[in-house]
Amino acid sequence: MCAFVLVAEDDEKQADLIRRYLEREGHTVGVAHDGRTALERVRLHDPDLLILDVMMPEIDGLGVTRVLRSDPAPGTQGPGRGTGTLPILMLTARSTEDDLLLGLDLGADDYLTKPYSPRELMARVRTLLRRASGAAHRPPPEADPMVLRAGGLVVDALRHEVTVDGQRVECTPGEFELLAAMAAEPERVFTRPQLLDRIHGSSGYISVRTVDVHVLNLRKKIEDNPRTPQRLVTVFGVGYKLVAYRDPGAAAGGAAGRRGA
Repeated sequence: MCAFVLVAEDDEKQADLIRRYLEREGHTVGVAHDGRTALERVRLHDPDLLILDVMMPEIDGLGVTRVLRSDPAPGTQGPGRGTGTLPILMLTARSTEDDLLLGLDLGADDYLTKPYSPRELMARVRTLLRRASGAAHRPPPEADPMVLRAGGLVVDALRHEVTVDGQRVECTPGEFELLAAMAAEPERVFTRPQLLDRIHGSSGYISVRTVDVHVLNLRKKIEDNPRTPQRLVTVFGVGYKLVAYRDPGAAAGGAAGRRGA
């Protein structure tokens, strides 16, 4: 799977090392050494993946992520996907769990702490690109239902789209995978490790708290009131489940006021 990957890393030696590993796997690579340039190149070139260092001049990686996730406009070249769904792999020297989860809460899809193994980095890249391309690698409809429904929530695996009461909701690749897994089996209770395995595979580098972050972000997008969720609910002591909730007033446009973007 060849892709265009933008590497935003202020350490030129590290950026060059990442570029060489990516090119060895057949990818086209762009490089930016500060956050402002990274934002400009994302909007101009519409990359398939952004590898983003946290500690950068001008705008740090957290600031870049915040801007991209609040700006769903497509890139200016071609149709674009919108930066709200651009896969982001964050690189950070900050090793505390709270710092790492902050990046995920802002919308990053995955992270690696420095120092990291180049092989691990490439494995994460392959996972994110495979997940983002999703539909092209899925089995035919007769073997895999393409449209998953839970009440007014619809997850279209073929188009990689989520709608709530008829309104489209932008999800990151990680959020989409979690939601698709639960929508495939509504009412089933999933433990955090089970959901983490659906998102990141069997990697031992990722904390199960990342599931909680994805759930919190999804609730902001699919619930009428994220503080009292009716769709994506907590089963205390076990994990989460997706219920087939439907707001009786949704058909009358109640959802329109819920999501302004």
